[in-house]
Amino acid sequence: MPSIIPINREEILELTRRMTLSRTSMTRIAGSYMDSEGFIDGTFNTNFLKLKPTEKEKNLAIAKIIPFSSTNKNLKRYILPENACRPGGIRQLLLGIKSSALKNDALLEAFYEYVAGNYHTDHDYAVYLFHNTYDIPLKASDKESLWESEEMYEYLICAICPVSGDYEPGEPECGFLFPAFQDRTEDPDYIDVYQSNPDLPKNDLLKILQLCD
Repeated sequence: MPSIIPINREEILELTRRMTLSRTSMTRIAGSYMDSEGFIDGTFNTNFLKLKPTEKEKNLAIAKIIPFSSTNKNLKRYILPENACRPGGIRQLLLGIKSSALKNDALLEAFYEYVAGNYHTDHDYAVYLFHNTYDIPLKASDKESLWESEEMYEYLICAICPVSGDYEPGEPECGFLFPAFQDRTEDPDYIDVYQSNPDLPKNDLLKILQLCD
């Protein structure tokens, strides 16, 4: 079984408080549409700031579901196992996607194809990837923010959503946030995994993230 550690809810809320139209620092959104048999129907890759306000709001709502979900129930923090951290493992792929800020199409295609080959479902779905940054403010001894930043937290949010009609997404059925925001800093040894129904988790996602066999 994959190793799970508790998530500090207050640290997660630091991120979600900034996921509004007026405060967001989201830079880019990319994704792929898949049919129920795992064939890729199409992809997209867009500068988030160039979206219309209604599209920004719609996509922020999808992204925010992942970190804003019930901590340590719907959203759980996993330690990435040794096999996931080896060269060619999922950790290296996700770090490459993050570092390129979703601008490396070859890495994105590799991720979509990996998902398509391992995610089993009876409906069409979409894989959404969001790239975001957060200037981590320093905190005084009384935990009040000093509004000075010495570190940038750069991260990905992935949401896998059912789609209907003209690629209209429903609420995410699973997803993840990587790297984890651990002790108010970026920690690529951990990943936060979201399940809309933790009693019936999408184990395919755990396999894709190499958290289980």
